[in-house]
Amino acid sequence: MTVVGLDVHKRVVEAVVLRAEDGRILHRERFECTREELVRFATKRLGPNARVALEATTNTWSIVELLRPYTGELVVSNPMRTRAIAEAKVKTDKVDALVLAQLLRADFLPRVWQPDGMTQARRRLTARRASLVSDRTRVKNRIHAVLHQRLMEPPVSDLFGTKGMRWLQMLELDAAGRLAIDSELRLLRQIEIEMTAVDEALAQDGYDDPRVRLLMTLPGVDVAVAQTLLATLGDIQRFKDPDAAASYMGLVPSTRQSAEHCYHGPITKQGKGQARWMLVQAAQHLSAHPGPLGVFFRRLAKKKNRNVAVVATARKLVTIAWHMLKNNEPYRYAIPRSTETKLSRMRVKATGERLRPGLPKGQPRPKAYGSGVRTRTVPALDTIYEREGLPPIAPLSDGELRMLRQQKVLKHVAQTSRPQRLPRRAAAPEPPDVPGAVSPRCPGPRPSAGRAPAAPRRAKSTQTPSPGRRLM
Repeated sequence: MTVVGLDVHKRVVEAVVLRAEDGRILHRERFECTREELVRFATKRLGPNARVALEATTNTWSIVELLRPYTGELVVSNPMRTRAIAEAKVKTDKVDALVLAQLLRADFLPRVWQPDGMTQARRRLTARRASLVSDRTRVKNRIHAVLHQRLMEPPVSDLFGTKGMRWLQMLELDAAGRLAIDSELRLLRQIEIEMTAVDEALAQDGYDDPRVRLLMTLPGVDVAVAQTLLATLGDIQRFKDPDAAASYMGLVPSTRQSAEHCYHGPITKQGKGQARWMLVQAAQHLSAHPGPLGVFFRRLAKKKNRNVAVVATARKLVTIAWHMLKNNEPYRYAIPRSTETKLSRMRVKATGERLRPGLPKGQPRPKAYGSGVRTRTVPALDTIYEREGLPPIAPLSDGELRMLRQQKVLKHVAQTSRPQRLPRRAAAPEPPDVPGAVSPRCPGPRPSAGRAPAAPRRAKSTQTPSPGRRLM
């Protein structure tokens, strides 16, 4: 039996082959990191009795899939925990490959979980979306910088909404500023097109996987967050408890203990930073949630501060997600209106299927019918889950009832268990006149550069905010 250590780089691989019985070096080789060279090495040096060790890096999983048919065991080590390599005084490729082989021979090599093909594909897709989001943020920041350099303040709160984009396209600027804005807007449109394609792929993949729809019942979690969380965790059975899953996500406090001294500091931030960031963004929306998660957020924000509450709520989301995936049960305290919107939006993206509007057969018309007030019927949470093919909500236990009573959220739970008739959102008001812009409905000459334009009048919105509007 032989033990093989591979120190993998972008262009080269340093390999060493040891005899398992006494650790004697049988062969050393350095070759290019190409598919042909890897197959040549595996055909000549590996076999059913060979054990191979390599560290996790960018191209590790492609190499693992390529070498798997040629060897008896493939072990991928965690480079953050291989201290014999990371803290060595003499560190070369030959030394690293030899240490990997020796640690594997002694069964002291810290291993990482090897994801299946579906999980790897989901990780690549979510990483692609995160890269596009980062590109979009950079483009928007450059547009803000152009306006800031010219001391121009947008007259709208959302610069990249419908009104803001119209203002940017018609804004009078110098030649260099106009060129920069037009160039950035073209880039922004192209990025949005690419993000739409990725979002459709995520929706189609998520609609076929019931675990994604299960996670989307969590407040603040949409398709992208659910896919990222599932891609990061992978097989939920590999975590013995929810604390292990939170630790894998890097959302647990760091601890330094020696003798009687123990210090708990900030979170460890280990694992996938992308998934941790998306969970923190999802937790930002829970400050006004009427359920137990909102109560937890507000109580901690009052006791500590908002940042601590956001991170703690992100860890709470991971804990709840672990229980939901293990028990195959949706979140039972979700807001029906926002949950129905999320699940139906993914269904339409994935299949194009829209539910038939109107009242069910045999149900009487609402009292507001004919009064001119537009209303909308929101089904009970159980009905929404049944319509979307999700498991039913389990009955509340005595302990849960005591918890809900202590947190004073029984009223919210009762509202989710029966259908509600809610008013529809009012139409958005007409955009106000802005300086330097020309109305598309009434084109005319732009204001003279020598005359100061009048200050814009902000129209007062008549829209009634919905209590669950931001909890998407």
